[in-house]
Amino acid sequence: MTTTGGEGALTAYAQQWAETIITVLRTSYPYAAQHVSRSATDVDVTPDRLHPAFHGSFDWHSSVHMQWSAVRILELAGDHLDRSTRETLTTLLDERLTDQHCEVEAAYLQANPHFERPYGWAWAAQLASTLARSPLPEAQPWAQAAGGLLDVVGGLVTAWLPRLAYPVRTGEHSNVAFALSLMHDAFLSCDRTDLVALVRSQALAWFGGDVDYPAGWEPGGSDFLSPALCESDLMRRVMEPSEYAEWLPAFLPGLGAADDPLLSTPQVRDSHDGKAVHLFGLALSRAWQLRLLASHLPADRRSRIDEVTRDQIARVQREIIDGDFMSTHWLVTFALLAVTAYEG
Repeated sequence: MTTTGGEGALTAYAQQWAETIITVLRTSYPYAAQHVSRSATDVDVTPDRLHPAFHGSFDWHSSVHMQWSAVRILELAGDHLDRSTRETLTTLLDERLTDQHCEVEAAYLQANPHFERPYGWAWAAQLASTLARSPLPEAQPWAQAAGGLLDVVGGLVTAWLPRLAYPVRTGEHSNVAFALSLMHDAFLSCDRTDLVALVRSQALAWFGGDVDYPAGWEPGGSDFLSPALCESDLMRRVMEPSEYAEWLPAFLPGLGAADDPLLSTPQVRDSHDGKAVHLFGLALSRAWQLRLLASHLPADRRSRIDEVTRDQIARVQREIIDGDFMSTHWLVTFALLAVTAYEG
């Protein structure tokens, strides 16, 4: 397939991506529980007992965002799925996103306030907010069940952000700019103006004065996020357009230029190594964020980004659906973000 832009790419890939989502969400093991045992009696980490809504797909956060991906594919390309696949996706979400299951998940987050911070929190907020505004009739009970997750995440973020003295700029799950971008959009869509204001003030305090980011130092060997692009995308969301027009070229003066290292497709030497395959995700997250930032750049750089990101998505496509489980259990989400970036 060569169509890797927007709607055409999604309709071309939707069936394969939906089948992948079903397969990985129904794969119970391996599963990384990330559970902190507090006693000898607190060692049962059976996935569907510990997390009745968000098991399968290797770990909690991947299960959350692959269910988000299922919802988005049903919304955006449901008519391009065969009947059996659409019904299976819907049944799977019916089974997972029940009131009882989501109450268990919300209680677990409250009892374990460091669990999945901040990446899993961000995806839980995204799932809840996406369901709350979903046009799908079948999503109404899912939205009702997951609604409490947004409130729990909001409370956790309110308690945590003021105590975080410095931002975490890694290319992995603890990157705060990535998480705050997802949270900002989730809170904004649900009219949580208090939380939007908190995210905005923290982002401006941490990143507002940044200049001359060393893009050539990226990527790290296990990055699936670009710290440079995560920060740039967050500031796009929280700054006034006139402020951002000055901030972005000061922060990343070479963004989109012919020699920009952020335009390269990362190299993966071991496609069965769970950390190494993060770099497949980096190609997709770069494509997504570069497309979101392209409108703020000159025409020649926009054109270059369009060409490069099409290539990045195409090169990773096989790994999204036919790769090792360490790739397939999560890559659909970032591919979906990349191919829909122009519509966002």
